[in-house]
Amino acid sequence: MPEEVHKVLTFEVERDGDTAVVKCHGRLVAGATEEFYQDVKRQLPQLKSVTIDLADLTYVDSMGLGALVRLYSAARQGNCEFKLLHLGKQLRNVLKMTNLLSVFGQAEDHGINVA
Repeated sequence: MPEEVHKVLTFEVERDGDTAVVKCHGRLVAGATEEFYQDVKRQLPQLKSVTIDLADLTYVDSMGLGALVRLYSAARQGNCEFKLLHLGKQLRNVLKMTNLLSVFGQAEDHGINVA
């Protein structure tokens, strides 16, 4: 019997009217991205702004990066502002290497401080 894949990612969505902060914990990697993507995407039509707080994220692989890009695209299509907050060194380097750092709006650049 195959072993159950244990979740390496947990997240919670904190809504305040038409804005949301999604706090991620763990690793955004293959096998853990689809639930994250679907849950956040489902809420986008009711939002004007979504911030993905990555303070407790320890690692992002190509599937995790793909989920962030897909969410960014879905948010833009729905006229929803999409921002990343607390980029770790590993993700910042990946975004630089893929020329995506300038694409993602960063909450720090807008003076937003999410406690």
